[in-house]
Amino acid sequence: MQLLKDFKTFAVKGNVVDLAIGIIIGTAFGKIVTSLVNDLIMPLFGLILGRFNLSGAKYVIDAKNSKVGELAIRYGAFLQSILDFVIVAFSIFIIIRLFTAFKKKQEEIAEEIIPIPSRQEILLEEIRDLLKKKKKNQ
Repeated sequence: MQLLKDFKTFAVKGNVVDLAIGIIIGTAFGKIVTSLVNDLIMPLFGLILGRFNLSGAKYVIDAKNSKVGELAIRYGAFLQSILDFVIVAFSIFIIIRLFTAFKKKQEEIAEEIIPIPSRQEILLEEIRDLLKKKKKNQ
């Protein structure tokens, strides 16, 4: 019973919703990066390498046979996946770095702001000042 109560508290706090949103955005971002690599970067590499299709590069172990088909090590697809990973990792690094800098800037601004005294504090200061003035006049 305590487990269900703890889960309800966890789910109501919004952690589950935040996690779901993060996964959805991450999936969409991954598709964008994959398209960037497949449709923009890899064709440029192919052009630089003399019209060589790197993503289709492979080492054929066994030519096509009727039972299995072609057995090959697709190192071009592997290199493309590595490039996807590097771009995603670098993008996340930049986003986290910007978020940290923004948060640090907010903390610095919060420290610089002078707190406005409450109405009670102002009245107490006025009473104090009046008492000091009265004491000097005596």
